[in-house]
Amino acid sequence: MNFQSILEETRVFLDHLGLDEEPFGVYYDDTKPDKAFGPKPGAPMSRELEERGQMDMQAVMKTFSCVIGNIWLARKKQRAAFISTKEYGCPGGVFYCSMMKPYLRFIENYVTTGFQGTPIHGERYLPSPESMKNFLETVDPRKPPAKYCIFKPLSHFSEGQTPEFVIFFARPEVMSGLFTQAAFTTGDVECVVSPFGAGCTNIVAWPLFYKEKGMEKAVIGGFDPSARKFVKTDELTFTVPWSLYRKMLEALPESMFNVGDTWPVVRKKVDRSARTWGERD
Repeated sequence: MNFQSILEETRVFLDHLGLDEEPFGVYYDDTKPDKAFGPKPGAPMSRELEERGQMDMQAVMKTFSCVIGNIWLARKKQRAAFISTKEYGCPGGVFYCSMMKPYLRFIENYVTTGFQGTPIHGERYLPSPESMKNFLETVDPRKPPAKYCIFKPLSHFSEGQTPEFVIFFARPEVMSGLFTQAAFTTGDVECVVSPFGAGCTNIVAWPLFYKEKGMEKAVIGGFDPSARKFVKTDELTFTVPWSLYRKMLEALPESMFNVGDTWPVVRKKVDRSARTWGERD
């Protein structure tokens, strides 16, 4: 199946799902797309500088820019979003997007219980710095394969460009279709996972984790409280590796979307949800 055929099958899939927004693809490249949304260049940042006490965290945070926030802008404008080692925006996001290793130790406290004697109370997303350290060392994305990690609508990919992952943004009714299609395609009752992580962890770092282990897993995300302001109400993310996505499209003719009368009932609820949120007449 060539890329144009994949785009055509994607449109068929979206029509089955009742989803108006096309998915985004993730890829790595040394060239940044024109008019892409992303962070401004930030202050020098590395574990080495951090351990020597030579890193200015206030300067680092002055250029804070959320990965999911930039994707949110890209979604609204139908453009690309990016992150790079120098244009990092978020000390956590640059690690999760496989653009910087090792991670900053600062994150261990920031996401958990904060720093004693300072106003930084911590996000309290995990109970201790040790639990966060274990998480970071487990997910541990690879070293940067190119200058930029880029997110853009699937239809914006040209021949010769192949996304590593495909990201859907969907509410639960549509998510049920994506979830079931992944299970139908693989026959694996544990083919969809949803581990703890930041918004960008579940669209890049965890999918990379499973890919590196040779496992075709779909990852549900969007539960990060810090990233919720950059997604629609009730919306989650569903990310699949390119290899699995192609198989999901190939399996469509024999799936519930074309056989039986169960999905049409759900499809009506998809339309009702879209009308409720003013996204459809």
